This record gives sequence, C-alpha cells and structure tokens, in this order.
Amino acid sequence: MHEKALNQLLEKLRKSYGQRLVSVVLYGSAATGDYCARFSDLNVLAVLSEITPAEIAAAGDIFRWWRGLGNPAPLLLAEHELASSTDCFAIEFHDILAHHRLLDGRDVLSALPLDDSFYRPQVEHDLRAKLLRLRQKAAGVMHDGGLLRALLLDSVSNFCVLFRHALALHGAGFPSRHRETIDLARERFGLDAAPFARLLDVREGRVNARDLDAAVLLGPYLQGISAVVEAVDRLAK
Repeated sequence: MHEKALNQLLEKLRKSYGQRLVSVVLYGSAATGDYCARFSDLNVLAVLSEITPAEIAAAGDIFRWWRGLGNPAPLLLAEHELASSTDCFAIEFHDILAHHRLLDGRDVLSALPLDDSFYRPQVEHDLRAKLLRLRQKAAGVMHDGGLLRALLLDSVSNFCVLFRHALALHGAGFPSRHRETIDLARERFGLDAAPFARLLDVREGRVNARDLDAAVLLGPYLQGISAVVEAVDRLAK
C-alpha cells in the first residue's frame, strides 16, 4: 500500500517542479525494512535545484495531502545545501546515507561527505530530549494503561534509531534493523533488552497490544534509555 502512496507523491512532485526536481529519496524505516503500516511513517527527502517562495508555495497542497496520509512533510533541500548541512544534521544524514532508496532523479548522496563535528553532542542531545519528553508525557498518562502503552509503542522506534547512532559512536557498527540494534545495545551498554523487544513484538503484530502491561515495562525501559545516554556522555569525558 505504501508503494502506491509513494508513486502518487512522485507524480505530484514531478508535476509541480518539473526540471527543478533533482532527486527524491526514501529513507527511514521503509528503507531499512522495519516499516510497520500501523506505526511507521514514510520519510522522503526532495532535493530541488533551488528553493524560493515559488517552490515553497508549490509544495503546499502536496504536503497537506501527504500529511493527511499520516506522514511527515517531505524534507525540501536545495542541491547546494546538501554538503553544508551534514554537520548540523549529522544524525539525519548518517541515517539517510546508510539506508535509503532513490525514487527519482539523480543520486546526489553517494559522494556526499559527512561532517561529524557535532555528531556526538547531537546524539546525546536528542537522547536526553526524548527521554525528558517521555517522562513528561508518561506523568500525564500513568492513570491510563492504554495511553501509556500507546506512548511507549510510539517512542520505541525513535529510541532504536538513536541507539544505532550511539553504537556507531562507540565503534560497534551501524545496524539497520531495530532488533539487531537492541541486541547490540544490550551487549555494549548493558541495558535490559526485554522491554524494547516486547514493544517491537506488538508493533510487528506478534503480540496483542492488550497483553502488554506498560506500567511494568516503564521502569526497565527508562533505565535502558538512561544507560545509553550515559554511554554517549562518557565519550565526551
């Protein structure tokens, strides 16, 4: 089903931008093989020859339609912005370069140099920020097992992605799949893999969501995230 949506998106982008559309790239879970229709987004990078108010205006209807399908708006970048953006978006470009699918246009990524000047701080920042937000949101839904369960199920993919980068910073590889990432994080950082594996079981349809006791998982889940945060922080010492 998501292939149909991607083809429709390509049609709309081609119609709006014509020769100004340099490249369209799929990245994220749909490119790594971890896509779950119920939980995952379709992440798309659209590279244009230039971005002016005219290009932004042309994206309006397309982006509203795409968001209506439950996906984040495509990333719009001008081709000349790519090389100068890899330092401040190190996480995103590491992900895109490691696992992506060229949907249309030229391959503008293969020869793109990565600048890791801010890579470790960005990974630590994103881990800490998402952990803080998770705690804040959990405080508001602890009374409702269903809402707490939904919160954890929604968060686990993002933490798996960040764990992948923590592993890369520690020279432990850059796994493509969430389960491999959790297994390596258990070996490298000593976290309890069980709550993460259990949440992935539900996302993949192996376990009924109602059989998941989120209140029981929350403690070891938070501890596991904290273990990875501390491991990334130690690299700065």
